[in-house]
Amino acid sequence: MMIKVGDRLPEAEFITMTGDGTQRFTTATVFAGRKVVLFAVPGAFTPTCSMNHMPGFVKEADAIKAKGADTIACTAVNDVHVMNAWGRQSGADGKILMLADGNGAFAKAVGLDVDLTAHNMGHRSRRYSMIVEDGVVKTVNVEDKPGVNVSGADTILKQL
Repeated sequence: MMIKVGDRLPEAEFITMTGDGTQRFTTATVFAGRKVVLFAVPGAFTPTCSMNHMPGFVKEADAIKAKGADTIACTAVNDVHVMNAWGRQSGADGKILMLADGNGAFAKAVGLDVDLTAHNMGHRSRRYSMIVEDGVVKTVNVEDKPGVNVSGADTILKQL
């Protein structure tokens, strides 16, 4: 079942790259006591994700934080090394927390996983964004057609 406004995020684990190497974060570590803008993409380095979704959040990071977000985080069903490289290449370093959901456990737990095996991409995350306060979903924007139509930084800025 897909997560909805008012739901608490389920416990899950992410991996991110730090100056000391890989580090595991739980849902509680990332979201407890904080306002977090989370967006998810089907895959790092994929065309729509790299040209349309990520750039808006990189460009608007300061404006999003000025409206009260403590953290902007991006998750994808990719390994930590891919997420780290994509963060560096896209200009997200220092602006967006890159959360690797390598096995798709978080995507599945929030009901936003998708089977893209027909496109040779395996099981991935749907494209979405949400605002989460202290682990509780305040807004959720799930794409229902190709492209970035409702889950981009412009939508989040209006919702903050």
